[in-house]
Amino acid sequence: MSIREKFFGDKRFYKRVASLAIPIILQNGITNFVSLLDNIMVGSLGTEQMSGVSIVNQFIFIFNLLIYGAISGAGIFCVQYHGSGDQKGIAHSFRFKLYINIFLTALSMGALFLFDSELISTFLFESDTNGDLALTLSEGLIYLKIMLIGLIPYAISQVYASTLRETEHAVVPMVASIIAVFTNFGLNYVLIFGNFGFDPMGVKGAAIATVISRFTELLILVVWSHLNTDKCRYFKGVFKSFTIPLDLVKRMFLKALPLMANEFLWSISLTLRNQCYATRGIDVVAAQNICSTIFNVFSVVYMSFGTVISIMVGSLLGQGKFDEAKDTNRKVLVCSVFCGVTLGSLLALSSGVFPQLYNTEDGVKELATYMMIVSGIYMPLYAFNNSSYFTIRSGGSVGITFVMDSGFMWMVMLPTSLIVSRFTDIDIHGLFAICQGAEAMKSTISFYMLKKSTWTKKLVGNKE
Repeated sequence: MSIREKFFGDKRFYKRVASLAIPIILQNGITNFVSLLDNIMVGSLGTEQMSGVSIVNQFIFIFNLLIYGAISGAGIFCVQYHGSGDQKGIAHSFRFKLYINIFLTALSMGALFLFDSELISTFLFESDTNGDLALTLSEGLIYLKIMLIGLIPYAISQVYASTLRETEHAVVPMVASIIAVFTNFGLNYVLIFGNFGFDPMGVKGAAIATVISRFTELLILVVWSHLNTDKCRYFKGVFKSFTIPLDLVKRMFLKALPLMANEFLWSISLTLRNQCYATRGIDVVAAQNICSTIFNVFSVVYMSFGTVISIMVGSLLGQGKFDEAKDTNRKVLVCSVFCGVTLGSLLALSSGVFPQLYNTEDGVKELATYMMIVSGIYMPLYAFNNSSYFTIRSGGSVGITFVMDSGFMWMVMLPTSLIVSRFTDIDIHGLFAICQGAEAMKSTISFYMLKKSTWTKKLVGNKE
């Protein structure tokens, strides 16, 4: 086999990849671009308002990844059931996702409601000389109390959207998401600044707009899914029975629990790392917010390949085609890294432009520019790690993904961040570069795990 045949596919292969990746790229690209515009609108209110919203979104981010991890365990089965044509199995996967998301949403809402001030205050340091900490806390609390309502439609939307994507109906979640983000953008313009006769509501208006957009997305997904049971047969009568075979519940839970724990611990470690950055001042919170928002726009392409791998590789594993699964994975991974190199370079080259769109201090803009350059340099390694994670997960090797993802973050990245931030006087430039570099080191572990090929497993059978 030549190098070209080993690492690159034919036109038919890339057409399949494009059919799965493009809807996801468009959906996430538009979502993150509109989020950037929303972020700029909130940023125009001032550094304190932007920082307050950014801090709250750190905790919403933990919830989002908790939900993502919970449904991913059942998602592994869903993809393989789809590959083997088992409609009943897909319906069971859907119900499992719904039950676990409802439970986690209730738990998260209670925790965020009871400990709102304490959680936000962990990012506020008395030694800060730039910014009003009391105002930052106040604005964050206003935003959080309204955003709690939006956790409900988000959690249920993810159940529908993930199931549709896993069964190769990616266009519908894309359309629903696009409509939702433009709804959010339009309402932000009206409610934040008080246009078209409305009173200006600031961060409160931003939160209300987000909650309404999430209910909009949920409505679209639910209506389409239950009106198109000819295309999605697993939705036909899905609520006539609420039972799931006990053996399958146990198997899904054993896959869901490590993934849920992984996403939860990983998101907490990321939040704690950002809290380490915050020890260098409230300006750093604002700069990190700008950098991460713009980084998300540039990373949507390589991030989409994680879903592509889950669907293409997972389906082949469900059919028992292990060699074809490994060949497909290798070629998609090459695509992902190439996109990481290209988009990372563009991010670094354009780093001086985007921060100028924000109404904040010059020091914040300069720091955000620096953070974007560093993030762009490391993006190819992030792309490789992302694809490796989804590869190993597609075969159900959730224990391995736990070790290489959360395990690495807690044993290497977070201790490094804590030591450098608490026990040295290194400024934020050095602190950021060291922490990002520590995270990028995970690529060596990813490469080793891929070479072992222990992830090539079939979890479902035709009998089920």
